[in-house]
Order: sequence, then C-alpha cells, then structure tokens
Amino acid sequence: MPHVTIKHFPATLSAEQAATLSAALTTAVTGAFGCPDTVVSIALQPVPAEAWDEQVYQPEIAGQEALLKRPAY
Repeated sequence: MPHVTIKHFPATLSAEQAATLSAALTTAVTGAFGCPDTVVSIALQPVPAEAWDEQVYQPEIAGQEALLKRPAY
C-alpha cells in the first residue's frame, strides 16, 4: 500500500524517463501518506486512444466526485 496505476495512451518511455517518473511519483506518494518508499508500487497501463472513452473516461472520470484533478477535455 499504496498502489498507483497510470492509464495513458500508448507511449514508449526510455529507462531514464520511467525511472524519473517512478521517483517523482514515489516521492509524492510517500510525502502525502507518510509511508516508506518500499511499500509503494506503480503500474503503467496503456489504453488505445479509440478505447479511452469506454475504458477510462466513462467508468473512472465522468461523474466521479472523488477526483483530485479533472481533465479539461
């Protein structure tokens, strides 16, 4: 605990980009929750653009009041 999943359009990250993203997310999560970095897990889940509305926007974004940040699209 905690586990972070990032759903995104398919993109290839270099090892350096993945490490930078992982470090930044881990820092933010450990700072917010006061937990050690050893308990944080992070997953990247690519979603094709044509499936975004059905698989991500409608079930996880639209009408959800618990979002910390809303997209502007």
